[in-house]
Amino acid sequence: MAPAWTDPNCPVARTVDLVGDRWSLLILRDAMDGARSFTDFQRRTGIARNILTERLRKLTAHGLLAQVDAPSGRRRLYALTEAGKDLFPVIVALRQWGERHAFDPDEPHSVLVDATGTRVPALIPASPTGTPLTSDTTSVRHPT
Repeated sequence: MAPAWTDPNCPVARTVDLVGDRWSLLILRDAMDGARSFTDFQRRTGIARNILTERLRKLTAHGLLAQVDAPSGRRRLYALTEAGKDLFPVIVALRQWGERHAFDPDEPHSVLVDATGTRVPALIPASPTGTPLTSDTTSVRHPT
């Protein structure tokens, strides 16, 4: 069943309708960090079983996660789909905003690093010429 869109013409509103709640974003974050089983997600987030069941069902139904057979064949695991993986920059942007605005300057927090251990640089939207883009230099074009 297709969701009832909050604002059918807005990509941000549609995205928030699909993944904008706290638990869905944390489940996707943990899937990107290697969580695969129901138990993995529950242990990492502390989410109640019934809420986790509902969120996994929703994320699977909307094509962000897929159920796959475990190597042992004894249970099903969850894997990010390409659509789920496409949310990586969103999770990174949320993380980086949190690093700048949700912690005191000297407060410790986790850090996202690349394969060499180097901290991931700030995500900055840029024009095709490389000029940084901001909310002051962009606008939304609505359908006519």
